[in-house]
Amino acid sequence: MLKLKKEDYEKILDHCRKGLPNESCGLLGGTIEGDVKTIEKVYLLTNIDESNEHFSMDPKEQLSAIKDIRQNGYQMIGNFHSHPESPSRPSEEDKRLAFDPNIEYLILSLMDAENPVLKAFGVDKEKNVTVHEIQITE
Repeated sequence: MLKLKKEDYEKILDHCRKGLPNESCGLLGGTIEGDVKTIEKVYLLTNIDESNEHFSMDPKEQLSAIKDIRQNGYQMIGNFHSHPESPSRPSEEDKRLAFDPNIEYLILSLMDAENPVLKAFGVDKEKNVTVHEIQITE
């Protein structure tokens, strides 16, 4: 179970819409209690690839976000990126680049601009994908 505040969902959605036509990306910090991961802070990062098919996070922004996560006593919950023209599911490249089986990989599809779809995935060491539940809270 992944908990995400509505305002943080809106922050991710806004960042990804502003990044169009390219993919957008970011990191997620928060807490883990048992099977529940709660996102406490969303870090909006720059896609230095400036591509609508893949992304690379700005290394300086990434390092700054990781430092902030640690300073706040949070854990790395995962990352997110958008798919401007495809469904909310990991591409072969997404799976290949999913190195940590313990974090959440969120994908926001903007294929249908009026009906964005956000999903969370786990990717294990063998690159098997599982869909995880997201609970959006007030």
